[in-house]
Amino acid sequence: MFEGELLKGIKIKGKTYYPNGKVEFEGEFLYERKWNGKGYDEKGNLLYELINGNGKVRVFLLGDLMFEGEYLNLRKNGYGKEYNFYKELIFEGEYFDDFRKGKGKEYENGKLIFEGEYLNDKRNGYGKEYNSYNNLNFEGEYLNGKRNGYGKEYNYYKKLIFEGNYLNGKKNGKGKIYDLDSGLLIFEGEYLNGKKINK
Repeated sequence: MFEGELLKGIKIKGKTYYPNGKVEFEGEFLYERKWNGKGYDEKGNLLYELINGNGKVRVFLLGDLMFEGEYLNLRKNGYGKEYNFYKELIFEGEYFDDFRKGKGKEYENGKLIFEGEYLNDKRNGYGKEYNSYNNLNFEGEYLNGKRNGYGKEYNYYKKLIFEGNYLNGKKNGKGKIYDLDSGLLIFEGEYLNGKKINK
């Protein structure tokens, strides 16, 4: 259902409605596509704001801003930012077809906890983890959200404590452990499922 202005039978400006009579969208249309305006759920809660169609969008849940960024075909595509219910930024980066894909940054309690590459909403490729003091905690390769491949771990004082290979988030294959104080190599050998298998 639609009410508003038409030009040669094509929507220009107005409102579309749900079957229950609530407004689904109100604003401007361009070639029958929602272009500038606001969209609502069936209860009347603001869901999103469109600015120039597939450009910048703001998405809401129960009145709270949950996402702002670029949309294409009503999906997250391009650069955007996600927020939690406490209005804190939890992610900023690239999206493709509604999923985190490309470079991005994750936040927790206002602090950066990860920056790197994503695929289908999961950490994938090279990335860096940070501790609560914003110091580098880990850098290396990820696959499906887990450490996978070569990586390095650091302690709270930014000192290297381990370097080696990971598989499904656990140390696996060759690895080296370093002394916390001196930084000297104290173990070099093989790991299996996170445990040393030789000395």
